[in-house]
Amino acid sequence: MVLFRTFIAVIALLASPILLAHADAASESFVKENATRVLQALDEPGLTQQERSEKFSGFMDEFSNLDGISRFVLGKYGRRFNADELARYRDIYRTYSLVNYESQFDEYRGAQISITGSVDTERDSIVRSEVRKDDGEALDVSWRVRKRGDAFQVIDVGLNLDGNLLWLAVEQRAQFLDLLDRNGGSADALIAKLEELTKEVQQSIEG
Repeated sequence: MVLFRTFIAVIALLASPILLAHADAASESFVKENATRVLQALDEPGLTQQERSEKFSGFMDEFSNLDGISRFVLGKYGRRFNADELARYRDIYRTYSLVNYESQFDEYRGAQISITGSVDTERDSIVRSEVRKDDGEALDVSWRVRKRGDAFQVIDVGLNLDGNLLWLAVEQRAQFLDLLDRNGGSADALIAKLEELTKEVQQSIEG
């Protein structure tokens, strides 16, 4: 499962028509400032691995809407899980998402992020950026941002992989639905898979 191994975390409304207009400066500033904070948290000297992980997770909780993402990626099964299943799923989903964010962003710790453009959709802004390491290696990342009240949050992340833009929450939803369809909609099957993958990623971070 590609997404299980490459998830960076978050909701894409593919039905929303893209308007050919620049996103407002506030959305771009939000991405620039907060993505920088996240990358710097991974590069802060003097922190233990646990302290670094806790600080990183705190920033990510502010930066992204993990609760909304967790609902989106369940699709039709979000209405079929009972209250206990939903609570257990959301708990492991949050843990899994945060360790994956940390694992993926760790490669770019201390990197510089620059905004390269933006557009508005009917409900969101898509902010395009380039994350560049000291050695010159760069990754094109798009951030789907939505304003909730007075605050912005990232609801999906798009990666430019070999010229193809992959929206991770959309891909993850497809992977989750496939797993659930093959297991009769079992919440336990999805939870067990996420627990297994979380342990794998945690071991790679600690190792």
